[in-house]
Amino acid sequence: MAPVPSLPIKVGHIDDVQELRKAKPATVPERFIRDMADRPKVVPNLSSSLDIPIIDLSKLVKTDKDEVMQLKTACEEWGFFQVLNHGIDLNVVEDIENVAKDFFMLPLQEKQKYPMAPGTVQGYGQAFVISENQKLDWCNMFALGVEPPCIRNPKLWPSKPVNFRETLEIYSREVRKLCKTLLKYIAVSLGLKGDVFEEMFGVAVQAVRMNYYPPCSRPDLVLGLSPHSDGSALTVLQQGKDSSVGLQILKGQTWVPVQPIPNALAINIGDTLEVLTNGKYKSVEHRAVTHKERDRLSIVTFYAPSYDTELGPMAELVDEKNPCRYRRYNHGEYSKHYVTNKLQGKRTLDFAKIQSKTSN
Repeated sequence: MAPVPSLPIKVGHIDDVQELRKAKPATVPERFIRDMADRPKVVPNLSSSLDIPIIDLSKLVKTDKDEVMQLKTACEEWGFFQVLNHGIDLNVVEDIENVAKDFFMLPLQEKQKYPMAPGTVQGYGQAFVISENQKLDWCNMFALGVEPPCIRNPKLWPSKPVNFRETLEIYSREVRKLCKTLLKYIAVSLGLKGDVFEEMFGVAVQAVRMNYYPPCSRPDLVLGLSPHSDGSALTVLQQGKDSSVGLQILKGQTWVPVQPIPNALAINIGDTLEVLTNGKYKSVEHRAVTHKERDRLSIVTFYAPSYDTELGPMAELVDEKNPCRYRRYNHGEYSKHYVTNKLQGKRTLDFAKIQSKTSN
C-alpha cells in the first residue's frame, strides 16, 4: 500500500492557483509569499545550463567507456543529467503532455472529483502540506501511484480526458524500461554488476506527478515548488514544450536554471541512490520558479524500491576511507516519513543518516 499518515493533518484553506490566476487579484495571497530569505533571487550564475551533463543513451547501451565515465561524473558532481536518445517514442511523449495539459484545463469542479487527502501524494491538489500556516507553492499537482497495482487508487484515475488512463499506462511502461536501463549503467559506472539494483529493488514502486504552474503576477515573491531532493532512486522529468524555464538545481551554493533540450528527459538522482552508494552519488536539491506571463507543465516519474525492501549502503562502497554514513532501514518507512513532511531541502534524508555521537 502507498504510505498514509498515522494521524489526521490540518492544512487550512488552500487556494487553487489556476483559479487565482483567473481572478487576477491585486496582490498575491499571503500564504504564497515567501520569507525574504526563501524568495528566488536573480543572481549571476557561476554555472549555466551549458554545464549540465548530457548523456546519450544510444552510446551508453553500447557500453561506450567515455559515456559511462560521463554518467559517473554526472552522478558524482551533479546528481542530475539530461538524457538524449532515451528510446521513448516521441509520439508517446507528446501524448502524455497533451492529456496532462487537458486535465489541468478542466473546470475546477471536475478536477476536485479526485482530491488529494492531506498527508498523501495521490490525487489533485497540493502535496507536502502538513500545517495550517505553512507557505504554499504556486503550483497545482495531480499525482497517481502506477506500479505495482496495489499502490493504485482507482477512484483517483480520471475519466476525463477520455484517453488519460491508456496514455498514462503506455507512457509509464516506457519510462519504467528507461529507469531499468539507466540503473543498469549507473551500477556499471560504480564497478558493480549491471543487475544489482533490479535484483535489490524487487517489484519497483513507480508513481507519476503532473505539475502545472500558471503565470504569477509576482514571481519574485513565490516559488513554484519548494527546494527538495526526491525520495526515489531515480526521477524522470519531462518538461512541457514551450513552457517557461522553471526548474533549477542547486550546484554548490548557486541555483542553476535547467534549459530544456528538445526531445531530452531530465534525470535526478534520488535519496535512495545516495544511501545505497554511501554518498558517492548524491541526490540533487532542486526547486521550481514561476514566470510572470508564461505557464509551465512538467510530468515527473518517481522510481524506487519496493516498500518492503531493506536498504542501506552497499558493502562494496564502504571501507576505511568511506565509512558507513547511513543506517539500514525499511524503504516503506522512509517513504511514509517523506510524504508526511514538508519539502525542506535535503532534510528528509536525515532519517537515514548515522548521527554523530559527539555534540557541539
